[in-house]
Amino acid sequence: MNKVLIAYATYSGNTKEAAELLAHKLGSAGCPAELHRIGTVPVPDLSGFDALVVGSFTWAEGSVPEEVKDFILDVGYKPPRVFVFGTGDTQFGGDGLFCRAAVKLARFYESTLPPLKIEQSPRGGQETLVQEWAAEVAGAMRKAPVRRRVPQDQADRPQTGRHFCTGQPQSTGVPASKT
Repeated sequence: MNKVLIAYATYSGNTKEAAELLAHKLGSAGCPAELHRIGTVPVPDLSGFDALVVGSFTWAEGSVPEEVKDFILDVGYKPPRVFVFGTGDTQFGGDGLFCRAAVKLARFYESTLPPLKIEQSPRGGQETLVQEWAAEVAGAMRKAPVRRRVPQDQADRPQTGRHFCTGQPQSTGVPASKT
């Protein structure tokens, strides 16, 4: 079974709506999904999932929201299978900034699929885009099943990662077992 964690940040509710629709479509494609709203509770243990889907709105001239950057640092490593979707609005910055956070995240995670870009809400004709992208994600998961477990000794090491913006190593200084 290909279990997926959909972690999303939402401001107006559009990304939440897209995450819920995506969870439904992935479930229908044989990939049960669990939703996690970024910034509300601690990051779930990713070792129980076969893939991570990150959803984000775009903020301030194409930026990734701070809560999404914090999530990346809290995870502490790049899972091997990450897919990205984003919501945006072309009236703010045009095509150049539309869903730019999703593009940046997909590049950072080296996602094997291009990010799904949703104009505002996934309603109407865009629901088809979500369904098609969910089928692509499910297909990618069936082609190369992978499940990565966090190494045993990682629980005792300080959580580290690369800063999303600078790429420099960064540590929280707190052992994973204490978070």
